Amino acid sequence: QLQASGGGLVQAGGSLKLSCTVSGRTDANYALGWFRQAPGKAREFVGTISWSGLSFQYGDSVKDRVSISRRNADHTAHLQMTSLKPEDTAIYYCAAQESEYSHSYYIIDAYYDHWGHGTLVTVSS
Repeated sequence: QLQASGGGLVQAGGSLKLSCTVSGRTDANYALGWFRQAPGKAREFVGTISWSGLSFQYGDSVKDRVSISRRNADHTAHLQMTSLKPEDTAIYYCAAQESEYSHSYYIIDAYYDHWGHGTLVTVSS
């Protein structure tokens, strides 16, 4: 099970840090991904990080403004967002997928089997 948290209302130009907590079966390596979905739009890739934490990739629309980190010891991950824009308004989801290799990550949402409930981020202009 995954739980995203930390969303809220923030002014444009502000920052926000989202958290993702993984519970349940956590004995396997897993990559983590962040996705978002704005009203009336398709789900969009935000970023992903490998189990090792050494491999990661970000979506084109956010890559200069976000960073992902993770702590495997307590099965948590964070999405740090800066210079937020109104177009960043969306529900943000974290997802997990078991990976054989510690450096694997996935940028396509269909590759993820485990999803949490999202957290709403609203950026006011």
